[in-house]
Parts: sequence; C-alpha cells; structure tokens
Amino acid sequence: MIHYTNCPICNSADIHQQLSAKDYTVSGELFSIWHCNNCTARFTQDVPEQDAIGPYYASDAYISHSDTKEGFVNSLYHKVRKRTLISKRKLIISQTGKAKGNILDIGCGTGAFLNEIKTAGWQITGLEPDETARKNAAALYNIEPLAPGKLFELKPASYDAITMWHVLEHVHELQAYIRQAAELLNKDGKLFIAVPNYTSYDARLYGAYWAAYDVPRHLYHFSPRSIEQLLAPYNLALTTIKPMWFDSFYVSMLSEQYKSGKKNIFRAFFNGFVSNCKELFNKSKCSSVIYIIKKK
Repeated sequence: MIHYTNCPICNSADIHQQLSAKDYTVSGELFSIWHCNNCTARFTQDVPEQDAIGPYYASDAYISHSDTKEGFVNSLYHKVRKRTLISKRKLIISQTGKAKGNILDIGCGTGAFLNEIKTAGWQITGLEPDETARKNAAALYNIEPLAPGKLFELKPASYDAITMWHVLEHVHELQAYIRQAAELLNKDGKLFIAVPNYTSYDARLYGAYWAAYDVPRHLYHFSPRSIEQLLAPYNLALTTIKPMWFDSFYVSMLSEQYKSGKKNIFRAFFNGFVSNCKELFNKSKCSSVIYIIKKK
C-alpha cells in the first residue's frame, strides 16, 4: 500500500483526510480520500502499489478495457462516444494547427480515438497497460498499442500532440509521466489532459457517491489549480480549458445508482443538466475538463 505523508502533486505536507468513498465497481472496499490545502488536489490514500492494483480493474463493466455495451449506461456511453471521438479529432487539429502530424495517446484503451485520428491521416502511437485492452485494439482496429514502459524509450521532441483521455488519474508514476510528456513534445506541440473535476456541481451534489472518484483506480482527484501546479516544474503552461459536457450525465447516472441503489435515469439526467447549466459560464467547474497545455 502507498501511504502519502506529502501531497503527490505539489509535495506539501499540509494534507488532511477529506472523505471516504466506496469501490462500487469491483471490491466494495472503502478508501480514504485526502485533500491538500496548498494545491487543492485530492488523492486516494493507502492505494495498492502499481503491481498490485490489477485486480481492481478486473471487471467486465470496466468499459475502457472491455469495450462492453452491456447495460443501459454502457450502451449510452458508446452512442455518445461516436460524437465525442469526432470532437476530439477536431480539437487536436484546431489546437495544433496541423491537418496531419504525429500523435501519442497514453492509455489508449481499445484504440477508438487512435482509430478516429488515424483515418484523418495522423501517424499514431498508443500506450496501454492492460493486456485485454491491447488485444481488443488489435481485433477492433488493427492497432498494436505498446506496453507503458515504452513511454520512456520514445524519441524526444517527436510528437505534435500527446493525449491522455481520463488516464492521468490512474498513473502511479505521475511526476515521471508529466516530465516525459514534456520531453516528447516538439517545440510547438500540445498536451491534452482530460480528467474529472471534483470542484464541479455534480461532485458536490453526490459527495462520497460521486462516481468519478472511482477509488482505488483513480489515484488522484484534480482541480484546475492543482493541474497548474503539477505542470509548472516541467516548463509546461496551461493555455485553455475545454468542457466535456456529456460527462456530467454519464457520471450522474452512475452516481445516482450508487447513492440510491437503483437506476433513476430521469433524476440523473436532470442533475447532469443542472450541473452543466451552473457551469455554463465557468467551464473550469465542469464535471470533466480537457486541459490544453504547451511548452513555455
């Protein structure tokens, strides 16, 4: 188990226990979430080491590995994903200013995003720790993701874009990954990090039942301020924050089920809608956000 005496984002010792959350996906265990008063990050305390956390991902319901369409929520996720994949491709092109280029997707899962941008002519590289997800990427899209250790063997300054779509919160080697991403970007490259945002309305509404805490798989729980502090030592600067509007609905559906023990689709949809309305003019408070980052 990993027990932090300092914040894993900013190294401050000014940390305290904030709440406890349950693993609703696999184990049913309770995990403690701590808060840093310095950078405002939160993190899951006493999480399994990297070589021991695998069993907590061993669920057919874990969609990024299995690509399952079983159940209403997962089926809805796939329908929405068709639209979000297109929007992600357009975002990469608009933010990099390149119609084609070299892209690295860290934590590429079953390869859906890489397949989308490959069809636009980009040269792709994917990294994925889960063997099942790598096999599914090969079967579904003829994409062969690399094992994550290969990240530190890639050529420096060789990528126009690096993406981490809901991945950074899972990475044990947090500082090393950010440092290496900075090394791999070319001078005009962009880093795209999408993560849940615990400062959102739906996170406040559901509290310990908020599905995006997803303990212990989510090791960290970021705020915009904590992301900026994480980037600063590596000569990286946050340029833009983009909302992920659909995430509030997906997370609210799961959260409502965790809280009430049943699927209340209408209430979940309403809460997701209210969350988006409340953050319409403050996109840094959305349920999930995309941080767009460049070299200083």
